[in-house]
Amino acid sequence: MPAVDMIGYHNLLPNPLVMVNNGHTVAINIPKLTEEEKANGDFMPYVRGGKLPGEFEVEGVHFHWGDKNNRGAEHVINDIRYTMEMHIVHRNKKYATLADALEFADGAAVLGFFFNLDEDDSQGLTAICRHLHLIPEANDAMNLTITFALSSLIANVDVDKFYTYKGSLTTPPCSEAITWVLYPDPIPISPKQIARFRQLQDTQDGALVDNFRQLQSIGNRRVFMRNGNNRHTLVEALKKELDYQKWDWYN
Repeated sequence: MPAVDMIGYHNLLPNPLVMVNNGHTVAINIPKLTEEEKANGDFMPYVRGGKLPGEFEVEGVHFHWGDKNNRGAEHVINDIRYTMEMHIVHRNKKYATLADALEFADGAAVLGFFFNLDEDDSQGLTAICRHLHLIPEANDAMNLTITFALSSLIANVDVDKFYTYKGSLTTPPCSEAITWVLYPDPIPISPKQIARFRQLQDTQDGALVDNFRQLQSIGNRRVFMRNGNNRHTLVEALKKELDYQKWDWYN
Protein backbone atom coordinates (compact mmCIF):
# COMPACT_ATOMS: atom_id res chain seq x y z
CA MET A 1 0.00 0.00 0.00
CA PRO A 2 1.48 3.36 -0.97
CA ALA A 3 1.81 6.26 1.42
CA VAL A 4 -0.81 8.99 1.50
CA ASP A 5 0.54 11.95 -0.46
CA MET A 6 -0.18 15.31 1.17
CA ILE A 7 -0.03 17.72 -1.75
CA GLY A 8 0.25 21.39 -0.81
CA TYR A 9 0.41 20.72 2.93
CA HIS A 10 3.49 22.98 3.12
CA ASN A 11 1.67 25.87 1.44
CA LEU A 12 0.08 28.62 3.53
CA LEU A 13 -3.70 28.25 3.70
CA PRO A 14 -5.80 30.99 2.08
CA ASN A 15 -7.03 33.91 4.20
CA PRO A 16 -9.05 34.53 6.21
CA LEU A 17 -9.13 31.36 8.29
CA VAL A 18 -12.24 31.39 10.48
CA MET A 19 -12.02 29.79 13.93
CA VAL A 20 -15.40 28.79 15.36
CA ASN A 21 -16.67 27.49 18.67
CA ASN A 22 -19.84 25.81 17.43
CA GLY A 23 -20.70 24.43 20.85
CA HIS A 24 -19.50 20.97 19.91
CA THR A 25 -15.90 21.55 18.84
CA VAL A 26 -13.36 24.12 17.76
CA ALA A 27 -13.28 24.22 13.97
CA ILE A 28 -10.96 25.98 11.56
CA ASN A 29 -12.92 26.78 8.41
CA ILE A 30 -10.76 27.22 5.33
CA PRO A 31 -12.00 29.61 2.61
CA LYS A 32 -12.10 28.65 -1.03
CA LEU A 33 -9.63 30.14 -3.46
CA THR A 34 -10.66 33.13 -5.53
CA GLU A 35 -10.67 32.89 -9.32
CA GLU A 36 -7.67 35.20 -9.37
CA GLU A 37 -5.75 32.92 -7.02
CA LYS A 38 -6.60 29.91 -9.19
CA ALA A 39 -5.45 31.81 -12.28
CA ASN A 40 -2.15 32.44 -10.53
CA GLY A 41 -1.67 28.70 -10.11
CA ASP A 42 -2.69 28.44 -6.46
CA PHE A 43 -4.50 25.29 -5.34
CA MET A 44 -6.03 23.92 -2.18
CA PRO A 45 -4.08 21.22 -0.33
CA TYR A 46 -5.27 17.72 -1.15
CA VAL A 47 -4.44 14.09 -0.41
CA ARG A 48 -4.23 10.96 -2.54
CA GLY A 49 -2.74 7.48 -2.34
CA GLY A 50 -3.07 4.86 0.36
CA LYS A 51 -6.55 3.33 0.10
CA LEU A 52 -8.11 6.64 -0.93
CA PRO A 53 -10.50 6.30 -3.90
CA GLY A 54 -9.45 9.51 -5.62
CA GLU A 55 -8.10 12.94 -4.75
CA PHE A 56 -9.51 14.73 -1.71
CA GLU A 57 -9.32 18.50 -1.16
CA VAL A 58 -9.07 19.98 2.34
CA GLU A 59 -12.23 21.49 3.84
CA GLY A 60 -11.36 22.19 7.46
CA VAL A 61 -9.86 21.12 10.77
CA HIS A 62 -11.52 20.35 14.10
CA PHE A 63 -10.66 18.82 17.47
CA HIS A 64 -12.00 16.37 20.06
CA TRP A 65 -10.81 16.46 23.69
CA GLY A 66 -11.76 15.26 27.15
CA ASP A 67 -12.26 16.59 30.64
CA LYS A 68 -9.45 14.31 31.81
CA ASN A 69 -6.05 13.68 30.30
CA ASN A 70 -6.70 9.97 29.74
CA ARG A 71 -9.58 10.57 27.35
CA GLY A 72 -10.44 12.87 24.49
CA ALA A 73 -9.53 11.01 21.31
CA GLU A 74 -12.25 9.29 19.31
CA HIS A 75 -10.11 6.26 18.44
CA VAL A 76 -8.49 3.86 20.89
CA ILE A 77 -5.17 2.18 20.11
CA ASN A 78 -3.80 -0.64 22.25
CA ASP A 79 -6.21 0.40 25.01
CA ILE A 80 -4.76 3.93 24.94
CA ARG A 81 -7.10 6.88 24.53
CA TYR A 82 -5.09 10.02 23.92
CA THR A 83 -5.80 13.46 25.36
CA MET A 84 -6.97 14.98 22.08
CA GLU A 85 -7.57 14.02 18.45
CA MET A 86 -7.40 16.38 15.48
CA HIS A 87 -9.32 15.72 12.27
CA ILE A 88 -8.34 17.24 8.94
CA VAL A 89 -11.42 16.84 6.76
CA HIS A 90 -11.22 16.46 2.98
CA ARG A 91 -13.84 16.29 0.23
CA ASN A 92 -13.55 14.09 -2.83
CA LYS A 93 -12.76 16.50 -5.67
CA LYS A 94 -15.43 15.02 -7.90
CA TYR A 95 -18.15 16.47 -5.64
CA ALA A 96 -18.90 20.19 -5.54
CA THR A 97 -19.48 20.53 -1.80
CA LEU A 98 -18.83 18.55 1.36
CA ALA A 99 -22.58 18.21 1.89
CA ASP A 100 -22.90 16.65 -1.55
CA ALA A 101 -19.90 14.40 -0.93
CA LEU A 102 -21.33 12.98 2.29
CA GLU A 103 -24.16 11.44 0.28
CA PHE A 104 -21.70 8.99 -1.29
CA ALA A 105 -19.50 6.21 0.10
CA ASP A 106 -16.39 7.70 -1.51
CA GLY A 107 -17.29 11.25 -0.53
CA ALA A 108 -14.78 12.26 2.13
CA ALA A 109 -11.49 11.44 3.80
CA VAL A 110 -10.48 12.35 7.33
CA LEU A 111 -6.88 12.32 8.49
CA GLY A 112 -6.71 11.80 12.26
CA PHE A 113 -3.81 12.82 14.49
CA PHE A 114 -3.40 12.21 18.23
CA PHE A 115 -2.12 14.55 20.94
CA ASN A 116 -0.45 13.20 24.07
CA LEU A 117 0.04 15.26 27.23
CA ASP A 118 3.62 16.47 27.50
CA GLU A 119 5.54 19.20 29.30
CA ASP A 120 6.30 20.80 25.94
CA ASP A 121 3.87 22.89 23.91
CA SER A 122 2.73 21.78 20.50
CA GLN A 123 4.31 24.47 18.35
CA GLY A 124 1.75 23.87 15.63
CA LEU A 125 -1.11 24.69 18.02
CA THR A 126 0.45 27.89 19.35
CA ALA A 127 -1.48 30.28 17.09
CA ILE A 128 -4.76 28.43 17.64
CA CYS A 129 -4.42 28.27 21.43
CA ARG A 130 -3.48 31.94 21.57
CA HIS A 131 -6.89 32.88 20.14
CA LEU A 132 -9.17 30.41 21.95
CA HIS A 133 -10.06 32.93 24.66
CA LEU A 134 -11.68 35.05 21.93
CA ILE A 135 -14.33 32.37 21.19
CA PRO A 136 -15.33 31.35 24.73
CA GLU A 137 -19.03 30.70 24.07
CA ALA A 138 -20.98 28.56 21.63
CA ASN A 139 -21.41 30.18 18.20
CA ASP A 140 -18.51 32.58 18.75
CA ALA A 141 -16.31 32.97 15.68
CA MET A 142 -13.39 35.08 14.60
CA ASN A 143 -11.15 35.62 11.61
CA LEU A 144 -7.58 34.66 12.41
CA THR A 145 -5.12 37.42 11.64
CA ILE A 146 -2.55 34.87 10.59
CA THR A 147 -2.46 31.81 8.40
CA PHE A 148 -0.37 28.65 8.52
CA ALA A 149 0.43 25.51 6.59
CA LEU A 150 -1.24 22.24 7.51
CA SER A 151 2.22 20.69 7.78
CA SER A 152 2.91 22.91 10.80
CA LEU A 153 0.15 21.15 12.73
CA ILE A 154 1.70 17.72 12.22
CA ALA A 155 5.42 18.49 12.35
CA ASN A 156 7.59 15.48 13.32
CA VAL A 157 4.75 12.98 12.84
CA ASP A 158 5.85 9.84 10.99
CA VAL A 159 3.30 10.02 8.17
CA ASP A 160 4.63 6.85 6.54
CA LYS A 161 2.90 4.80 9.25
CA PHE A 162 -0.87 4.77 9.41
CA TYR A 163 -4.07 2.76 9.71
CA THR A 164 -6.94 3.14 7.29
CA TYR A 165 -10.50 1.89 7.09
CA LYS A 166 -13.91 2.76 5.68
CA GLY A 167 -16.22 4.19 8.29
CA SER A 168 -18.57 6.97 9.25
CA LEU A 169 -18.53 10.50 10.52
CA THR A 170 -18.26 10.60 14.31
CA THR A 171 -20.70 13.52 14.48
CA PRO A 172 -24.30 13.67 13.22
CA PRO A 173 -25.46 12.64 10.67
CA CYS A 174 -22.72 9.95 11.05
CA SER A 175 -22.68 9.39 7.29
CA GLU A 176 -21.03 6.18 6.09
CA ALA A 177 -18.95 8.19 3.64
CA ILE A 178 -15.51 8.43 5.21
CA THR A 179 -12.16 6.89 4.44
CA TRP A 180 -10.29 7.24 7.71
CA VAL A 181 -6.50 7.55 7.81
CA LEU A 182 -5.08 7.50 11.35
CA TYR A 183 -1.50 8.29 12.29
CA PRO A 184 -0.53 6.66 15.62
CA ASP A 185 2.60 8.78 16.19
CA PRO A 186 1.35 11.26 18.84
CA ILE A 187 1.99 15.00 18.92
CA PRO A 188 2.83 16.66 22.27
CA ILE A 189 0.37 19.04 23.89
CA SER A 190 1.12 20.85 27.15
CA PRO A 191 -1.21 21.13 30.17
CA LYS A 192 -1.52 24.85 29.50
CA GLN A 193 -2.64 24.26 25.92
CA ILE A 194 -5.25 21.59 26.67
CA ALA A 195 -6.56 23.75 29.53
CA ARG A 196 -7.41 26.48 27.02
CA PHE A 197 -9.61 24.07 25.08
CA ARG A 198 -11.34 22.98 28.29
CA GLN A 199 -12.20 26.57 29.23
CA LEU A 200 -14.61 26.88 26.30
CA GLN A 201 -18.38 26.61 26.72
CA ASP A 202 -20.85 24.37 24.92
CA THR A 203 -24.40 25.11 23.75
CA GLN A 204 -25.78 24.56 27.27
CA ASP A 205 -23.36 27.07 28.87
CA GLY A 206 -21.44 24.19 30.37
CA ALA A 207 -17.83 23.20 29.82
CA LEU A 208 -17.09 22.09 26.26
CA VAL A 209 -15.34 18.82 27.12
CA ASP A 210 -15.70 15.11 26.33
CA ASN A 211 -16.86 15.99 22.81
CA PHE A 212 -16.06 12.57 21.43
CA ARG A 213 -18.41 9.90 20.16
CA GLN A 214 -19.07 6.83 22.28
CA LEU A 215 -16.84 3.96 21.20
CA GLN A 216 -18.37 1.87 18.44
CA SER A 217 -17.80 -1.78 17.64
CA ILE A 218 -15.42 -2.43 14.78
CA GLY A 219 -18.08 -4.72 13.32
CA ASN A 220 -17.09 -6.22 9.99
CA ARG A 221 -14.88 -3.33 8.94
CA ARG A 222 -11.46 -4.17 7.56
CA VAL A 223 -8.61 -2.11 8.99
CA PHE A 224 -5.36 -1.90 7.04
CA MET A 225 -2.00 -0.79 8.34
CA ARG A 226 1.11 0.64 6.72
CA ASN A 227 4.31 0.44 8.73
CA GLY A 228 6.47 2.65 6.54
CA ASN A 229 8.03 0.16 4.14
CA ASN A 230 5.18 -0.42 1.66
CA ARG A 231 3.90 -3.37 3.64
CA HIS A 232 0.20 -3.64 4.30
CA THR A 233 -2.09 -6.24 5.71
CA LEU A 234 -5.45 -6.65 7.33
CA VAL A 235 -5.39 -6.23 11.09
CA GLU A 236 -6.90 -9.71 11.39
CA ALA A 237 -3.90 -11.14 9.56
CA LEU A 238 -1.56 -9.66 12.15
CA LYS A 239 -2.78 -12.25 14.62
CA LYS A 240 -0.61 -14.75 12.75
CA GLU A 241 2.51 -12.60 12.85
CA LEU A 242 5.11 -11.95 15.53
CA ASP A 243 4.57 -8.18 15.46
CA TYR A 244 0.92 -8.50 16.48
CA GLN A 245 0.21 -7.11 19.92
CA LYS A 246 -3.32 -5.84 20.30
CA TRP A 247 -5.16 -3.55 17.92
CA ASP A 248 -8.48 -2.20 19.10
CA TRP A 249 -10.05 0.15 16.58
CA TYR A 250 -13.31 1.97 16.90
CA ASN A 251 -14.85 4.82 14.94
